[in-house]
Amino acid sequence: MAALPALKKDLRKRIKKVLADVSDASAASQTSNAVGVLLGMPEYKAARRISIYLAMPTGEIATTRIVRDALAQGKTVFIPYTYNLEAPREGQPKSIMDMVELHSMQDFESLRPDKWNIPTPSEDSIVNRSNSFGGKGATNGTITPASEEAGLDLIVMPGMAFDSNLGRLGHGKGFYDYFLRRCHDASRVPFRVGLALTEQLLPPADAVPMDKSDFRLDALITGDGELRRA
Repeated sequence: MAALPALKKDLRKRIKKVLADVSDASAASQTSNAVGVLLGMPEYKAARRISIYLAMPTGEIATTRIVRDALAQGKTVFIPYTYNLEAPREGQPKSIMDMVELHSMQDFESLRPDKWNIPTPSEDSIVNRSNSFGGKGATNGTITPASEEAGLDLIVMPGMAFDSNLGRLGHGKGFYDYFLRRCHDASRVPFRVGLALTEQLLPPADAVPMDKSDFRLDALITGDGELRRA
């Protein structure tokens, strides 16, 4: 059997080719279906602190409507911020992801695209943004125990591929799995919801290659409006 990294790499290549043929109209229709289901979930409605990925221009479910709704509902919204650690400790990756607060739709509209064309907060704004782990600014990889003022109730997650058993294949950087591991170490793992175009869901007989460092989802919503739960 091929090594796990090779299996993941091959699956990413396969899905990338499939996604290249998804039309803008199909992606928009699937986004409408999936987001509508998410907004109706009791876990979403109850969540006070929520993390939402900001989508690439193509190849995944867009999330702007979720951001707008969550802010309108008075939820505290956090978005991804990735950066390099100055001095990674043993077992830490060189680059990690924190979740930092998004203040408003005006703030959202001021974000600039990163190298993947994902809207991203500027480095100089981070010091004034609350961090989901508590306090303001980047954590630089440190962990603090969960408190009422820290942690997430729900996290909306992207991915390259998903399976019927709620396995998830990321883009290969390990940002989300390492973030969730830190949440686990802080004793507060959020409810995990994945959003997928139907083209990203593997056939029932196939499974995402995973190891013990990979987190499964609690729920998966596909672009045809189907909700799968663990």
